[in-house]
Amino acid sequence: MITTWILVANASTARLYANHGAKKGMQLVKELFHPESREKASNLVADRPGHNPGAGNGHGSFVPSCDPKHNEAERFAQELARELDQGRTANIYQRAILVAAPAFMGLLKGNLCGQVSKLVSESVEKDYTKATEKELCGHLENVIFL
Repeated sequence: MITTWILVANASTARLYANHGAKKGMQLVKELFHPESREKASNLVADRPGHNPGAGNGHGSFVPSCDPKHNEAERFAQELARELDQGRTANIYQRAILVAAPAFMGLLKGNLCGQVSKLVSESVEKDYTKATEKELCGHLENVIFL
């Protein structure tokens, strides 16, 4: 029997489901939350930019090169990738399906190790994190026999 893990995620919420075969439905394995991704960017950084010496008489200010919200989404993608890798090394699942918001899917795939990437059979670029389990089954019936 092949067990499939279905990861449904966006930048702040993820649900991991398991399917243990045809007509067996999905069982919730784990829920993960990253509330920092929902914070305002101004709450994620210091109050004022740092200073660096400028050329001439003026002073320059340091502006971070990356958006703080993007950094938090990247951290959550790394956490989810570790979760998938731990399941793979424990041989809990043999196939994976990723369902994520389009902007988050790239971050998630970019953090997967090669072995986990080989187990991903389908990727659905939709944000179904607010969908009920029944609605999710309806959306994914083409991808997996639930």
